[in-house]
Amino acid sequence: MREQLRKHKQYLLTGVSYVVPFIACGGILVAISLMGAEMVPGKQPSFENAPYFKIINDIGGASFGLFLPVLAGFISFAIAGRPGLVAGMIGGWFCNVDMDGVPGLPEAKAGFLGAIIIGIFAGHFVNLFKLVPSHKFIKPILPILIIPVFSGLFVGLLMLKVLGGPISDIMVSMNTALTNLEHQGGSSLVLAAVLGAMVAFDMGGPVNKAAFFFSFSMIKDNPMIMGATAAAICTPPLGLGLATLIRRKVWTETEQESGYAALGMGMMGITEGAIPFAVSDPLRVIPSIMLGSMAAAMTAMQFGVKDHAPHGGPIVLPVVDHGLWYVVAIIVGMIVTSASVIALKSIGRREGVAV
Repeated sequence: MREQLRKHKQYLLTGVSYVVPFIACGGILVAISLMGAEMVPGKQPSFENAPYFKIINDIGGASFGLFLPVLAGFISFAIAGRPGLVAGMIGGWFCNVDMDGVPGLPEAKAGFLGAIIIGIFAGHFVNLFKLVPSHKFIKPILPILIIPVFSGLFVGLLMLKVLGGPISDIMVSMNTALTNLEHQGGSSLVLAAVLGAMVAFDMGGPVNKAAFFFSFSMIKDNPMIMGATAAAICTPPLGLGLATLIRRKVWTETEQESGYAALGMGMMGITEGAIPFAVSDPLRVIPSIMLGSMAAAMTAMQFGVKDHAPHGGPIVLPVVDHGLWYVVAIIVGMIVTSASVIALKSIGRREGVAV
């Protein structure tokens, strides 16, 4: 069992090593583009008077759009070799595509967790496919034609016809639950804690987006909800980046380098900067960043922080009420995240568990 876990961790690390440049490229370009955008309260950042920054934003968005296919594809590649690339990338592509409006095709936006799952599944499926007996004249075209076609078709159908519907239902249920919690006069701190946990859980995936769009929809009626979410959005990459600086020996060389990029993306409110760390060590990283984002969101809510722009991180400070407490909330989240992940990593090292 331990050997299998070790192998699968290596598969994940392979995917991470290929996807980090895409995340860094997308994060840095989107961050640069936001510097030229007009932050209008209650609306998305406007590039109407900054067309060149809009182009930069689009290119950064394209890089972000590629990282899920690359992640799933190279996880599958690590398991099954080149024949696994097509199935993994097709599955990863459908993790980031909204199929609304296409007859018979549900929404299948599963985020990075979906990409990990489908990447692992695709790799093992391709390995099983290789075991099917074949004629000696067929074997040369198996890896370049037959396996990619059939495995890609199967994985694509799995995402569209099996996983898409349940994921969509889960997203609707989460949004309904959040709305009920807010409308029923539930504790504002409980709502902030739930939103913070959701934001950090899958770092830009469907759960994160459910929390974000719920907060966005409440900007006009209650901007404190967006304020709590905005503080939580930037905490995972900032907290992990800080942790790589405080205790470098518990991180790999690649993770240490990713820490600098994570700090930059966190400053611009890009939660995806935490993904490389979460993919390589999800059992320690994800709980830590969830705690940190919860702490940040609850602190912001407690002190009445209001965000009038649908974004997070220090970049929206000019349109935030009670900006000093907003900064304090982010710092609190960073400290909780860093302390938690360092403690968990250090415990693992003392117990002889591979980090």
